[in-house]
Amino acid sequence: QVQLVESGGGLVQAGGSLRLSCAASGRTFSSYAMGWFRQAPGKEREVVAAVRRNFGDVYYADSVKGRFTISRDNAKNTVFLQMNSLKPEDTAVYYCANAPRYDINWWASYAYDDWGQGTQVTVSS
Repeated sequence: QVQLVESGGGLVQAGGSLRLSCAASGRTFSSYAMGWFRQAPGKEREVVAAVRRNFGDVYYADSVKGRFTISRDNAKNTVFLQMNSLKPEDTAVYYCANAPRYDINWWASYAYDDWGQGTQVTVSS
């Protein structure tokens, strides 16, 4: 198992920026990919961004391309999500997750076994 702790959420105005962090501990060698997911009130959970740990290639949801950037620091077992030009529709609870093994659809939620507690991001209009 991998334990995950998110931080960096908060309240910002539209057009502002926020940076989320996710610290991993435990069996961190059992990590093929890490991702950020979000769930807004009354909406289904959706993938925001994901990164393959060894090679660094990334996946972004269409709704955040050009605005969000996922990055990693493997030495510190940490991943980040830089969020710029925030919109009210970005308001959600953001979750960090770990995929312990290969899956052809490695960005999909079903590939992830370990989840953090979530951090609230609220964007006011």
